[in-house]
Amino acid sequence: MKVLTSFDKVITETLPEKVKARLHFKGHLDTYRFCDDVWTFLIREVDFKLDNQSHIAADKIKIVSCNSKKPGEV
Repeated sequence: MKVLTSFDKVITETLPEKVKARLHFKGHLDTYRFCDDVWTFLIREVDFKLDNQSHIAADKIKIVSCNSKKPGEV
């Protein structure tokens, strides 16, 4: 668990500083749920559009999202 805690801390500090690219996507929301402060979205027929205007398609994707607080924050 110590490795995961360290990873979570470093990734939440580094991503906003280092990553400047944007990604947009469209699709059909198939299922969504919220359990134990975790959102899960299942999306089908997804089209991703990147900054450089290239497109990527996927039959289905799963997005899992949780609280963005740094470990140890209240």
